[in-house]
Amino acid sequence: MIDIENVRLGVIGLGYVGLPLAVEFGKVLPTVGFDINTGRIAELRDGVDHTLEVEPALLAEATQLSFASELEALRECNVYIVTVPTPIDASRQPDLTPLIRASETLGKVVAKGDVVIYESTVYPGATEEECIPVVERVSGLVYNQDFYAGYSPERINPGDKEHRVTTIKKVTSGSTPEIGEFVDALYRRVIVAGTHLASSIRVAEAAKVIENTQRDINIALINELALIFNRLGIDTEEVLEAAGTKWNFLPFRPGLVGGHCIGVDPYYLTHKAQQVGYHPEMILAGRRLNDGMGAYVAGQLVKQMIKRRIQVEGARVLVLGLTFKENCPDLRNTRIVDILAELADYGVTVDVFDPQVNKAEAEAEYGIRPVEAPEAGAYDSIILAVAHREFRELGVEGIRAWGKPDHVLYDLKYVLPKNAVDLRL
Repeated sequence: MIDIENVRLGVIGLGYVGLPLAVEFGKVLPTVGFDINTGRIAELRDGVDHTLEVEPALLAEATQLSFASELEALRECNVYIVTVPTPIDASRQPDLTPLIRASETLGKVVAKGDVVIYESTVYPGATEEECIPVVERVSGLVYNQDFYAGYSPERINPGDKEHRVTTIKKVTSGSTPEIGEFVDALYRRVIVAGTHLASSIRVAEAAKVIENTQRDINIALINELALIFNRLGIDTEEVLEAAGTKWNFLPFRPGLVGGHCIGVDPYYLTHKAQQVGYHPEMILAGRRLNDGMGAYVAGQLVKQMIKRRIQVEGARVLVLGLTFKENCPDLRNTRIVDILAELADYGVTVDVFDPQVNKAEAEAEYGIRPVEAPEAGAYDSIILAVAHREFRELGVEGIRAWGKPDHVLYDLKYVLPKNAVDLRL
């Protein structure tokens, strides 16, 4: 087994998960941060992280961290951590392509005695059923004889400056009891919040995938309550504030459910459940409800415009925010696009304004080119869709200045006072 003091680490994938992890390990042991995106490697070598997860000062502290896009740079490593995305496809089925390609990369560099650790969110069994066989096939090595594996699911929360990689407790696991202890000891070198060693890789995989499934279902319940209360003419936020006075009431709020975790991970679990002959009714019902919220928001806005005798077809609408969450440039699986698509069906012209996003990335990913700045007094309706700090600082007057004298202001995120807006979710 590798001596914990002689670890030479390779982190494969330098996105929102991989980079913060590589930086922390790069403070205490030799670490290679690997990514096939040469542009990403170039910016990191210049001390810049466009995701804003790691500040230049923190990058500079990782004195044992180097960056590479060449495979040869990984050959000196003896422990590898895979942190690539695990998306879903157009049919909402798990897309393991990035994970399989990363495993092929591992197979080209892994040597006898090495340990490969996966952090990407998957369904129970995926690491040993899908990934490890690829490493074996490419390397010619035998699992748990020539090389070993671990699984330690990521818990990164993009844009969160309080809950960082080192301050979030880490679940760990290994392909043998000894490797489990090794993986746990490795992460304890950087995770100050502590670790939890699971009994097996499958347990650790299952623990990760239910974390976000639970949140998804909780949000779906609140979204359904919002639909009910809106029909009853009751303000949802007031109800939630009143219910929240009880000590054990969970403080969820209604809204769009996007991002790389909550809106995706449940489909990994439901996929595996259906493989073994079980139809997960509650999880899929929650997914359907949450996936329908964008269309509901657009419908509510159109109804309000009609009540105000604002011509819908040909109207101009300003949508504030495109990212999947506030104060973060991450566009992955943003459900704001559902609102835009629905409004387009009504013949509405939509401008999107988001000071946090990379405009070229938004255009490449979704075909949306956010405006540089909204036009004053030009819009029939405004949707405050993402609670960026820039929008909070503008306040009601600053936001309404973009609207025509008679316009509808729809606040999805409860940023503004109730009596200052026309619609709330």
